[in-house]
Amino acid sequence: MSQHRLVNPLVRNIRALKRGALVRQAVRIEEEIKQGMKKPYNEVIDVSRDNPHATGMKPMSFSRQVIASCIYPELIDSDKMPLDVRERAKTLLECIGGSVGCYSDTIGIPIMRDSVSDFLTRRDEGVPSASGNIFITHGSDHGFGLLLTMLVRGDRSPLVGVLTPVPSQDFGNALVASGATAVPYYLDGQQGWRLHTEELQRALRSAREVCDPIALYVINPGDPTGHVQSRESMEEIIRFVYEEKLLLFANEDHQDILIGEGCMFISYKKVLAEMGSPFSDAVELASIHSASKGFMGEGGLHGGYLELVNFDPSVQIEFDRLISLLGLPIIGQLALEVMLNPLQPGEPSYEQYQEHIRETLVHNVTRAFEVLDSLPGISCEPINGGASMFPRLHLPHIAIHQAKEEEKLPDFFYCSRLLEQTGLCVCPGSDLGLPEGTYHIRYKAPPTLNTNVFIILLLLFITSPYLQSENRPVSECLNFLKLPYN
Repeated sequence: MSQHRLVNPLVRNIRALKRGALVRQAVRIEEEIKQGMKKPYNEVIDVSRDNPHATGMKPMSFSRQVIASCIYPELIDSDKMPLDVRERAKTLLECIGGSVGCYSDTIGIPIMRDSVSDFLTRRDEGVPSASGNIFITHGSDHGFGLLLTMLVRGDRSPLVGVLTPVPSQDFGNALVASGATAVPYYLDGQQGWRLHTEELQRALRSAREVCDPIALYVINPGDPTGHVQSRESMEEIIRFVYEEKLLLFANEDHQDILIGEGCMFISYKKVLAEMGSPFSDAVELASIHSASKGFMGEGGLHGGYLELVNFDPSVQIEFDRLISLLGLPIIGQLALEVMLNPLQPGEPSYEQYQEHIRETLVHNVTRAFEVLDSLPGISCEPINGGASMFPRLHLPHIAIHQAKEEEKLPDFFYCSRLLEQTGLCVCPGSDLGLPEGTYHIRYKAPPTLNTNVFIILLLLFITSPYLQSENRPVSECLNFLKLPYN
């Protein structure tokens, strides 16, 4: 008897991402390099996803030292760690039962939930946050996944729908796995990826013909687009969900990485509170943040939170019951606590902490944008937040035609060729959704990669006759950017 028939149909409906094929291609190339096959590069560089430590980002010394001291408490009593590290680790150990080997409360250690609540109140300049509305999670996606599991019935007819931005990280598969369906709405790539309420109304009208839309999902700052919503835009969104009686899911994972000059992050919760009644009393908001995708980039430690605002208490009780089925790792919560309570001026490790944030992230993201937007055949909207960008590829007809002959999407065709010829692995835009008639890639700025090396690799590929309508020599493009070619 085949066991395949026992597999949940919802699991079988999960869409395979093209990036998976590129990862397999990258593994094959790495194996060929190990076996001595000559390539025009010595290694594969993967900037296709949120995995900054894999591309060379050094972890924050302070956070790792605190975690190490909690794992090995003998360090607290030694002089091998700075004083602020030892004091933080000692306080945390006292709050978690004296050992990272202890089980955690299923919705998070009480002090961690209090830390989230205090952080949110500070961030939102006094807008109150109650720890009873806070749920510690394995990461941001985990929080929304559980919320969907609670709200969606797979056998419901019509299907439950969630309005989902295009482009965006692959939230659609999480919806499919829960029995819901993604209702796409398109961000305006000609206006800095602005979200228009007219587009939301169009998406909602079309959705109601085939499903029952219950929520709007927004990402701010945008991923992969790098846009940051204005207060005016957020107020329009809140009015829209209020009038249409939708839940509001806000992914605010990249709130602590702001790139644009004078750019400010404002949370949906703060805007909602300041709009006053009837909005602040009625709009049900779920927001997430984590230590995985912010400036810490601790994807392997899995620590995040979910806050529910204006949800019925009976719903929160049910959510508490659901989340209690899964245990929470202690170490991820320690990383989250360090992120929520950053070092302050005057503490021994503060200067190193500031250098990590500013120089490692903001500078490299800014430089990567400047380079990408200067390259022939590529254009990129300005990046205001986060570490990702979504440059547009202006592919010549010959490349698009060849991709179709090989039965490949043009952006995947580009990414596969790029990987083969340069060792650079980027994510095809079609995995994240594309505006009609356009081709993109998602580029995650590598935190410590020498940018000049990246430029040369990319230029070598872009200037090949295969993807350029004009056959420009490599040297001409390098001269254009005033870069050496070694």
